[in-house]
Amino acid sequence: MKKYLFPIIIFILFESIAITLWLSMNNLFYLFNFSYIGFSITLGVFLSIKKYKHARRITQLLVGLYMLVYLGLICNENMQIEGFWYYLFTGVFEAATIHYAIAKIFGVLIFGRGWCGYACWTAMVLDFLPYKIPKQPRKNLEWIRYITFTLSFLFVAMLFLMHITNIERIMFWAFIIGNLLYYTIGITLAFLFQDNRAFCKYICPITIFLNFSLFRIKCDTNKCISCGKCKQLCPMNVDITDNSRKRKNATECILCLECVKNCPKNALQ
Repeated sequence: MKKYLFPIIIFILFESIAITLWLSMNNLFYLFNFSYIGFSITLGVFLSIKKYKHARRITQLLVGLYMLVYLGLICNENMQIEGFWYYLFTGVFEAATIHYAIAKIFGVLIFGRGWCGYACWTAMVLDFLPYKIPKQPRKNLEWIRYITFTLSFLFVAMLFLMHITNIERIMFWAFIIGNLLYYTIGITLAFLFQDNRAFCKYICPITIFLNFSLFRIKCDTNKCISCGKCKQLCPMNVDITDNSRKRKNATECILCLECVKNCPKNALQ
């Protein structure tokens, strides 16, 4: 029963957020939005625990397509980091600012990069590419994401400083063009480095926020036989057998649970 505690906690947290925002903002949309996302992520984690092969893919499609198609293309909300800066500058706490606050700032304190594993619409596409297990050693290119982070901020800041009119329309096109660039760069890097998650490791500006996690996979060293299978399967090159906070790539676990599902001794929880 203990292993089902994690998805239960996820569902309760998301439902609490949904009800709180619905009542405080007097907007029924938030009840639907966060209930739907919470249910989708809970479903994926539950199916992963049951070792269903395509569990995480189901959640990625349920959440990713909802965020990309419905919120982005239909509702014209820029859910990329540029949208976050835009709403932050205008002082409006809705749409992208709420999304980032919950999923990528405060949510990170509990679930780390779980969003990257189950709900990112960029990774939703990249994870269907053929290099699910990295074929090459990790590159020392993490510094690039600080450049993309800075450029996204400067882009929105310049729009305000130059008093550009119709910024909302520009944000919508920035969302479309930004996603096309992300997919193009992500797919190119995946084939170049033989690693589906190369974009996440080196380019994605969102990862600047994702540096801590209360919940994380731990290794029972009494059961572990040091077979190395978990390290081989990890798409983010995390040394999951090291239980310290300073383990290799410690903050980059996306909670995909591939290591848990494939551990021959059930040493990972």
